[in-house]
Amino acid sequence: MNKNAVYPGQEHVFSDIDETGLGAVDAVADDRPPASMLGEAWRQLRVRPIFWIASFLILMSVLLALFPTLFTSVDPRYCTLKHSLDPPGPGHPFGFDRQGCDIYARTIYGARASVSVGIMTMLLSVAIGTIMGSIAGYRGGWADSLLSRITDIFFAVPFVLAAIVVMQIFKDSRTIWTVVIVISIFGWPQIARICRGAVMEAKQEEYVTAARALGSNGWTNMIRHILPNAAAPIIVYATVALGSYIVTEATLSFLGIGLPPSIVSWGGDISSARAVLRQAPQVLFYPAGALALTVLGFIMMGDVVRDALDPKARK
Repeated sequence: MNKNAVYPGQEHVFSDIDETGLGAVDAVADDRPPASMLGEAWRQLRVRPIFWIASFLILMSVLLALFPTLFTSVDPRYCTLKHSLDPPGPGHPFGFDRQGCDIYARTIYGARASVSVGIMTMLLSVAIGTIMGSIAGYRGGWADSLLSRITDIFFAVPFVLAAIVVMQIFKDSRTIWTVVIVISIFGWPQIARICRGAVMEAKQEEYVTAARALGSNGWTNMIRHILPNAAAPIIVYATVALGSYIVTEATLSFLGIGLPPSIVSWGGDISSARAVLRQAPQVLFYPAGALALTVLGFIMMGDVVRDALDPKARK
């Protein structure tokens, strides 16, 4: 008798064993380590079209800020009144503004100041907020009470209004760093509160208790175990906040108390376009459009990153 023979009516028996039995054994026998938080987030992100659209917008903004000469060879500060409000022409696809400056060149170079302010403000705000929130959340007690009351004081002050008032002090000495520091002073409390809550939740986990039992001290636990596992909400908020910081810089420049006119920025160009809005709306359209697309890119990135890093969203 042939032991390997398959008799009529028994084909489904072997197929079921092969599909449900051996397949399951192979799946259980997979020795690959589980994906990390970032690895699992990347798997979620790379299948989202919004992620790639946001990445393209952010990449273009960064390229404009770092390498504006790749996109234009025209000096944005070279202006001639004889070209005032001229329509688009060869070498000048966006036309000219009221002062006879090339709108395309100013839109390209305006990314440098606006994006730089947003990124540096985000980094400084995250640094301050993470330090304050980590100490408050990990130490607790009087340190938590003191830092929480300080945070509440900053929360009680309207963000943009406070920045406007403080910028008046530096009316004659405004630079990019001045704007960054002023916005950061009032931009860190939200990050501190998010970090505090994340640290308080992470320090109760079993792996932190096990690290203490093995002799790990407080700062080692904070740096090696707690902060890496509390970083997800901070990353999400920082991505969204970066767009709001760019808008804040544009608002201050629009009001005439942000960057000085010698620094090309989208907010300054939008402010200058108010006088000729009905006569030449394109003067406002291009810098405002560049600002809107850049902020949209960071907001979209924050949304998809939040979904990828949120365990509840993955489930």
